[in-house]
Amino acid sequence: MDAVTAPARAVHLVDGSLYVFRAWHSMPDQFHDADGHPVNAVHGFTRFLCELLEKSRAEHVAVAFDASLTSSFRNAIYPAYKANRELPPPELERQFVLCRAITEALGVSVLIDHSYEADDLIGSALWSLRGHGLDSVIVSADKDFGQLLGERDEQWDFARNLRWGPAGVHEKLGVHPHQVADYLALCGDAVDNIPGVPGIGAKTAAALLAHFGSLDVLLERVDEVAFLRIRGAAACAARLREHAELALLCRRLTRIALDAPVAPTADALRRQAGNGQLEALCEQLRFGPLTRSRLRSLLGSTVA
Repeated sequence: MDAVTAPARAVHLVDGSLYVFRAWHSMPDQFHDADGHPVNAVHGFTRFLCELLEKSRAEHVAVAFDASLTSSFRNAIYPAYKANRELPPPELERQFVLCRAITEALGVSVLIDHSYEADDLIGSALWSLRGHGLDSVIVSADKDFGQLLGERDEQWDFARNLRWGPAGVHEKLGVHPHQVADYLALCGDAVDNIPGVPGIGAKTAAALLAHFGSLDVLLERVDEVAFLRIRGAAACAARLREHAELALLCRRLTRIALDAPVAPTADALRRQAGNGQLEALCEQLRFGPLTRSRLRSLLGSTVA
């Protein structure tokens, strides 16, 4: 993995939903709020957010949350998109709202939209900030984000403390960042219920893109596939001819949108002084003294 050091002014863009789900699955059920509701995911997410802010000391940071599990533009394109996933139970939905409240109480920007997913909000923010000459750190383990990384950006798998830039994407997937959406369109993504081209796996997809460069060129020159030195080349060519339209549809699903409604400059993502709700949330969520101390310290260190 290529070693990357985040520039001092890098904007940290956090895949919030990922860390809420991780907390939900990893934290014990012993945490309850003042009304007796479970808040294990909130406690876990709050610990993560505190540690992230303490380690990164980021002046510019935003946390993106999903609110479009059934209403994103991808569902309109392909109704089966993410249909393999169960919707969060009500007790987790309630905790998502509280996680957003904690984020805002710490003066951290929240990105959320009912048509665009967290990936799209992060991608659109990164794209906009790059236009202003700013670098970004994407805090997530999700492989989809590889398509966004420019030469001065990085991705940070916080739980494993692994960081990588564009070269790390190639090391992980065998394709370059600009090929990631095409790669996923070819081999599919079971996590999101994206089928890909039947019979084409990850290694074959990477080999095809290494030779042709892009999905568009591959489909234009599909007759050449049968002559490549890859296993089952003739069958692969036949599958690509038969499923060309499916591959292009899948790419519309795997490509992260860059036109979601986000603030156009980094100033909107600068940490603020909070909204005055932190103490009330600490009481409601029954945070212990250590967590309260960390939160107050972080709130006091914000740059308004």
